[in-house]
This record gives sequence, structure tokens and C-alpha cells, in this order.
Amino acid sequence: MGKQKTDSVIPNGRMQYPPRYHSPLFLIDTEEGIVLVKEQFQKNLSEALHLRRVSAPLVVLGRTGINDYLDGTGEPVGFPIPFMNGERGEVVQSLAKWKRNALGEYGFKPGEGLYTDMNALRPNEALDNLHSIYVDQWDWERIMHRDERNLDFLKTIVRRIYEALKLTEAAICMHFPRIEAPFLPDKITFIHAEELEEMYPGLTPKEREDAVCREKGAVFIIGIGAALRSGTPHDSRAADYDDWITETINGYRGLNGDILVWYPILERAVELSSMGIRVNKESLYKQLEIRNELHKAGQPFHQRVLKDALPQTIGGGIGQSRLCMIFLRKAHIGEVQSAIWPEEMVAACKKHRIQLL
Repeated sequence: MGKQKTDSVIPNGRMQYPPRYHSPLFLIDTEEGIVLVKEQFQKNLSEALHLRRVSAPLVVLGRTGINDYLDGTGEPVGFPIPFMNGERGEVVQSLAKWKRNALGEYGFKPGEGLYTDMNALRPNEALDNLHSIYVDQWDWERIMHRDERNLDFLKTIVRRIYEALKLTEAAICMHFPRIEAPFLPDKITFIHAEELEEMYPGLTPKEREDAVCREKGAVFIIGIGAALRSGTPHDSRAADYDDWITETINGYRGLNGDILVWYPILERAVELSSMGIRVNKESLYKQLEIRNELHKAGQPFHQRVLKDALPQTIGGGIGQSRLCMIFLRKAHIGEVQSAIWPEEMVAACKKHRIQLL
């Protein structure tokens, strides 16, 4: 597809209305496609990483420290529980810490893992084509062998996930002839956040993502969370789940990252997964110190990490609606999930032939 002009109407987002957009699928076909994407991908993912499906909570207790604060600042939706002496319950924002606890309690072995459906509410999201208040993703976690805490192992897992993505896209294109041929490239490109800054020093992090994805098609940006030479990180990460401080090669840092792909319909990079090797006691302490959050070290989850009482794991989240959106060739995430949107966005979508569920 050629470069498309887009109109931005939502100040805090990157809302786009591709001209001449027409969904290749009617509503009933879209609903069928949503089911097919979810069935195919979770099958491909579980086989690629040796994962078993488990049930997961929608709500956790705030005092446990098990909820995730994502970029370190995101406040979860919370409420008092009268029949528990007014204790604060929190709607999960992701399950990174819960999964690590579960792997230990369920008796999983190194090389084995779990995945689950995670549903969350993130009311502070800037709503646009890719972001909704309602979040649905596959959260997965796998126990590592002692010698796997390194960059090569991280890349191996990323490649397996990418193959699962490609298999799913191929199945969808075969099932729906009206959908164009697969657009994901054969291989995913690995690049460190520090390298990306060196390549595009005059661009913002999001502009760098667009530039490298436009060129490569699919990338995994390594090391998200630590400050770059400019003094700021490529993107924010909480201090207590992914390891973004451990030095790897050439002075680069981080054992985590994001999978992004170039999406022709919106002519931009789309993040599909945030993932990484989880903190051990050394990296957890350093990262809490950097963020001035050592007060969290006394919480139950953090104590278990600091005392080596939890298995070393790798894990992440993969957006369910994001995958449905790109594999069904939609322009807006609201075409594959039922959520709430500003009135002006609903009206603009209707004008531009974007049919929200």
C-alpha cells in the first residue's frame, strides 16, 4: 500500500482515519474471525513455548504488591471490600507477578509454563486506533533453566512467538480470501534501544519505532526501561517485573523488550507484545533503587524475589484485540472489541466507514 494521509482529531492519542478504508469483512464475518484468531494463536503459542492454560484473577489485594503498575505510575481501578474489613481490591493491570507466583505454587518445571486470559481496565489510556479502556491479552510465563538468563535465550523465545504469529496470520488469510496476503516478513529483526537512538537521534521514541518498522517490517526492541544516552528511557517500565538494567553486550542493557510490526493500513508501527526475563534479587534491588522505590522491597512479592523464593521466569503479554485487529485488517481496535469511546470519535469513525462494535 502507498503512503496514506491521515487526520489526527484526538489531542492525546494518535487517532487516524485512513482514506478509502473499507473493512474486508462484514460484522458477522468479523465475529467469526475474532474467534478464529484467538483459537489459532493460543494453540500456536502454547505449542511453541510448552505452555498450559490456567485460570487467572480479575481482582487482587492492593497490599500484596502483586498488581502491576506498568510504567511505574499507572493507578489501577480499586475499591474497598466491606466483608474483608474494607481492604482495597484492585482490578489487575497485568499478571506478571501473579504468574510467577503461580508457576511456583502449581509445581511447573524448567522449560514449562502457563498462559491465561487477562482482562483489565486502564481508564487513563489515551484512546485511539490502538488503545482502549478495556484491555484483553494473553499473559504467559515460563520457568527458565539456570543457564538461560541471557540475551540469546530471550531472542530464542521471541523467534518462537514470532513464528506463532506468522502461522496465525497465514491461517486467517487462508480462511478469509477477501483478506490480502500475509504482510509479516519472514524474520524478525533485533535491535537495542540504544542502537535505535543512535540511528535516529533527532526522532522521538515513537518516531524511531515507525522508522525502523517501516524498514524492517517486524522488530524486537531490546532493553526498555533504563535511561539511554539522552537521559530518558525508550519507554517506561515498572521496576519490579522485567529486567531492564542487566548489561548484555557492547555496554547495552536489558533482558526485555517489545515486539512491533509495521501495519500497512495505518502506516505505523504497532506493538503486539511487551515481554522479558524477570528480575532476580540483584536487578530488582538496583531497579527499585534507580526509581526511588526501595520502600516496595518489604511487600510480600518483592520479599520472595529478594530471598530467591520464586522461580526465575520469562514472560509477557500479547494483545488479543491487537492481533485480531491486524490479522482481520481493521483500522480501529473498536472494530474487534466492544468498548466505550468519546462521542466525537464514534461520529468520526462512522464518517470514515469504521464500524465499531
